[in-house]
Amino acid sequence: MGNFTSSTSVAGSSCVQHVQEMVSQNCVVIFSKSTCPYCKMAKNVFNEIGATYKVIELDEHNDGRRMQEALAQMTGARTVPRVFINGNCIGGGSDTKQLHQQGKLRPLIEQCAPCCASSSDGSGSGQFESAK
Repeated sequence: MGNFTSSTSVAGSSCVQHVQEMVSQNCVVIFSKSTCPYCKMAKNVFNEIGATYKVIELDEHNDGRRMQEALAQMTGARTVPRVFINGNCIGGGSDTKQLHQQGKLRPLIEQCAPCCASSSDGSGSGQFESAK
C-alpha cells in the first residue's frame, strides 16, 4: 500500500519551504506519526470516502522533528496529524472527522486546483513518504 520515497536531509529554514512544496503539489497531505491514533483516524476518514492522499510519517522521516517545527510555525500547532487540503490546513484528526460528519470534507477535496487534483480511481490507498 502506498508509494515509499526516500528523503534526503532538509536543512533548517528550508523545512518550511519543503513542507509548502508538498502541500502545494498534492490535494490532500497528512503529516502524521505511525503510532498516533488521531493520525489513523484522519487516514481512515479519507479511506472511507475513497480520496487519494499523501502521508508523511514524521517519526519515520529523516527530518521529521524539523518538519514538525515548520508545521508549528505554519499552522500554530505542533500536534499531529496536520491535515492539508488544497493548500490549507484543516486541522487534525478530530477536525477531519467532524468536517466529514458535517458533509464538508468531500466538497473541499473537489475544489482542489487542477495541479493538485488526484486521479479519479478512488483507490484511497494513500501515498507514503518515508525515510525507510
